[in-house]
Amino acid sequence: MHEKWMEKCFEYAEDALQQGEVPVGCIIVYKNEEIIGKGKNQVNKTKNATRHAEMVAVDDAISHVQKKYDELPEKGHTVANWQLSRVMQNSVLYVTVEPCIMCAAALRIANIPAVYYGCSNERFGGCGSVLNIHKDERLQQSLGPTLHCIGGQQAHRAVQLLKGFYQQENPNAPIPANRNFLDCDK
Repeated sequence: MHEKWMEKCFEYAEDALQQGEVPVGCIIVYKNEEIIGKGKNQVNKTKNATRHAEMVAVDDAISHVQKKYDELPEKGHTVANWQLSRVMQNSVLYVTVEPCIMCAAALRIANIPAVYYGCSNERFGGCGSVLNIHKDERLQQSLGPTLHCIGGQQAHRAVQLLKGFYQQENPNAPIPANRNFLDCDK
């Protein structure tokens, strides 16, 4: 079943690559039945370093749950927050690359219990490659319950997508240190 969900993530990652983004795709699946959140990197498009695929998917899931429960007779923030927490506790996040430190912390806060990911993130990984944000129990009071992470889901395919991105020129890359940003017109 995980292959089916990972395939959907790769569709979003490939779309991100076509749009000049780092090719990372993500979905949140409720009770192994329904995609309630989807995302792909939007960092270059939005010029916002926090718009990783996981964060976009969490935002999409929040909108999905909010829309679904706005129709309840007992509206209010308490009901919506309770419903969101319950939904997230019964969901799994799938992503093509190991969540970074920021995203691993956010996923714990969002109450998502499990993550399946493709390749490791050797530079920024928060699920074991760099830091163990996902299972550090000292963070439980501030971040919430630990996060069960399972990597290696079509890792080679995820690496190939990343290589494809980094072999092309990134127009949103920072200006090289040897160039003055005021001289960009030249």
